[in-house]
Amino acid sequence: MNVRRDPRVPLTTAAGLGAVAVVVALVTGGSAPVVTAIAGVVTGLLAAVSLIMAASRVVPVHRRQPGAWRWMAAGSLTWLLGVGVRPVADGTPFVLTFADLLMLVGSVLLAIGCGMSVKPPAFTRGVIRQAADAYLGAASVFAVAWVAVLGPAFRKAEDTGAFFVALALPMVCLLATCAVTPAVAASRSGNRVVGLTGVGLLTAITAAEMATALARLDGDTPPLAAGLVVPAMLLVLAVAPWMQEVRPARPLPAALTAATPLVLVAAATLVATLYAIGNSRDAALVIVAASVVLVLLGRLFVLLVETAGMRRLVDVGEQQLRRLAESTGDVVLVCDPCGVIQEVGPGLETTYGYRPDDLAFRPIFDYIHPEDVPAVQALLDRMTDEDDGPEQEGGTRISCRFRASDGTWRPTESVAARHVRDDDLVLVTIRDISDQVALRNQVTHLTFHDGVTGLPNRAYFEERARDVLTRRGAGGTAVIFLDLDGFTSVNDSVGHASGDHLLGQAARRLRSAVRADDTLARWGGDEFAVLLEGGTSGADAQTAIDLAERLVRAVSNEPFRVADRDIALTASVGVAFAEEGLPPGDLLRNADVAMSRAKELGGRRVEVFATHMHADVLRRLEIASDLQRALLENQFAIEYQPVVDLATSRVTAVEALVRWWRGSTFVPPEQFLGPAEDTGIIVPLSEWILREACREVAAWRASSWDIGLALNLSARQIMAPRFVETVAEALSESGLPASALTLEVIEEMLVEDAGEMISRLSELRTLGVRLAIDDFGTGYASLAFLRQLPVDMIKIDPSFVSGLGNDDTLTLLTRTIVQLGNDLGLIVVAEGIERPEQLDLLRKMGCTRGQGYLVARPMTARGVDSLMPTTTLQNTA
Repeated sequence: MNVRRDPRVPLTTAAGLGAVAVVVALVTGGSAPVVTAIAGVVTGLLAAVSLIMAASRVVPVHRRQPGAWRWMAAGSLTWLLGVGVRPVADGTPFVLTFADLLMLVGSVLLAIGCGMSVKPPAFTRGVIRQAADAYLGAASVFAVAWVAVLGPAFRKAEDTGAFFVALALPMVCLLATCAVTPAVAASRSGNRVVGLTGVGLLTAITAAEMATALARLDGDTPPLAAGLVVPAMLLVLAVAPWMQEVRPARPLPAALTAATPLVLVAAATLVATLYAIGNSRDAALVIVAASVVLVLLGRLFVLLVETAGMRRLVDVGEQQLRRLAESTGDVVLVCDPCGVIQEVGPGLETTYGYRPDDLAFRPIFDYIHPEDVPAVQALLDRMTDEDDGPEQEGGTRISCRFRASDGTWRPTESVAARHVRDDDLVLVTIRDISDQVALRNQVTHLTFHDGVTGLPNRAYFEERARDVLTRRGAGGTAVIFLDLDGFTSVNDSVGHASGDHLLGQAARRLRSAVRADDTLARWGGDEFAVLLEGGTSGADAQTAIDLAERLVRAVSNEPFRVADRDIALTASVGVAFAEEGLPPGDLLRNADVAMSRAKELGGRRVEVFATHMHADVLRRLEIASDLQRALLENQFAIEYQPVVDLATSRVTAVEALVRWWRGSTFVPPEQFLGPAEDTGIIVPLSEWILREACREVAAWRASSWDIGLALNLSARQIMAPRFVETVAEALSESGLPASALTLEVIEEMLVEDAGEMISRLSELRTLGVRLAIDDFGTGYASLAFLRQLPVDMIKIDPSFVSGLGNDDTLTLLTRTIVQLGNDLGLIVVAEGIERPEQLDLLRKMGCTRGQGYLVARPMTARGVDSLMPTTTLQNTA
């Protein structure tokens, strides 16, 4: 067995202490019992301290090992107490003294720790069978000892009862030794040093106590050699925890360990038979009885061989399954519950560049990305939890990143399952999916993007502006142009490469400042452009002004780090609003002119090319002042827009939409939701919508209609102090299951305060509520948040759906989003379905859910009642 020493515990110190104790006792002229007691106390104490230290400092091979070492430490302490008081207790007239009882308890504790110090064999035996084997082994050894030693001593004994009482301690030790030896010998643990040492210690105790018992019966003093063999083994036990195997120990064959009790019984039978023949007149009966026992033993041995054959078949099946996995390019690992790799498949070096020895007996978490470690640890805990039930036996899939030998993180798809032969091990199959992920990223990032910043380029922006003005008209559409003040000097001072790096940083800052449904592009050079689209989610004048000022702050608030220096820049921003009849080219020109004017006035400012901004601001302030009164007077109502399964035409959910009737005047949501967010009224308003919608949908579900509810969340609502508690209370009061509620967020909210926002949404996820990303695909950060946030659904922005069949780029983008969602196991919902050809294309793409005017218009709760129990898709808008 190849081992190496741990430098934390010098082995010479342990050996020296034990030797000094024995030498001191001998030099001082102590008797054999005194020398034995001193050596036993010193070495027992040393073993106990060493085991306790190792249990807290040494990385265990398996999770039961620290506890086992503490059991053995307790046994050593109890044993040394018995040895210490034995010289005094031996003067009493009792055959079995209090010291003997302490040593008896210590032996039992040592046996328990010895059995726990190693993992059980692959094919565990039942408790009854283990107890029977232990008894057979102990009885066989006792029978041989009786013929050789104990029988003559018994015949000379004057007191039969005292004879058997004196043998109680060695017999219990013998039984304990026979009980744990097969488990240690057949263990598949990577470190059996402590277990084997414990077996040796129990054997030494049995022999020493047998000699002590016989010496007592003869009235003699136990021999010194018999008394020192136990301290010697205790000294070895003190060293054993600090020795680690270089390679795993090969366990003894299962058939051999199982047949050992039978061999002992056969040997004892032969010895007893020969003894009986020589001392009995009726030898025939003895021979017949012995032959019957031997035939039964032969029959049991044949049964063991057959069992071993079946186990070999299981091993062959396991190897075939492993080869099948490796032939597909997968890497197979076998881990213990602590994540320590026990076995490594041969495909590791080809795929990740490691040799099997590089990973053997190292934690798998050293090679898992830190962000993925908690999920992998939780999976291992579930796989090895005995209470998980059989559902874990089929394997569980998990995605994580695995570090290759070159330091790169490779995306993987892994399957973890309980080991077929050992429930205390986990079989992990790792598949490298780097090529698939790279292909998805390449498809997602299409040709209409800038190579330096990753943003859409000028050609895409011009086409997008033309498309928006053509389809939606001028209402609410605005263009923002931004120029980095002083950027020309950056290229002159640090070079064009560093200038490109600065542009990349600026693009990331601007992207975090714009809304999810706005289009940010690099116009050229150091200029950027933002398109705020009109329609139901459009932008009024104040929204555009607020965004423009936010862009200025994003650039100017902190310097850029380029070429080991800080470079402070400002931004000049121009805003232009679309008007009826104004060509797209003129709108872009107006924004450029406004930006040039801001630059002429010194930069770091916003200039507006618009005439109606003042009226828009006044209307916004008026709406804000009326919102509080509208909430108190119940001027708000809820309409529901159905979400339909595109394959079955069945209504699966409804999206709750708020409506405001100010007297007899209908106020569009895009006019009051912004002011409500700014003034904070959105928090109580959203709480009212949540409670009412949950109550209504819960009533529909009570009518045996399996329907869900979707609600849009605002940033201020999510960051409210009791938002998570409010959702939980609404679900509890209405009786709506958490899984029936889907809460939708847009990417802009995730970008602005990603850490806190994702934390809040994760708390919602723990309630069982589903999460969705609304208007997916309009922000560059979509794919990043699919990794950070446990999302159940993505909703395709209507701007993509509107171009289906007419715009090849939008059709390709939509198909990519649908494929991406399906690959990630997410529900994909298409919004804004208005034409039959859009519906047909979405079905062919594999999109499962949809909503829009073609499917169903928003309606009151009474209108939803009429849809029960089925809904048929309309053929016209």
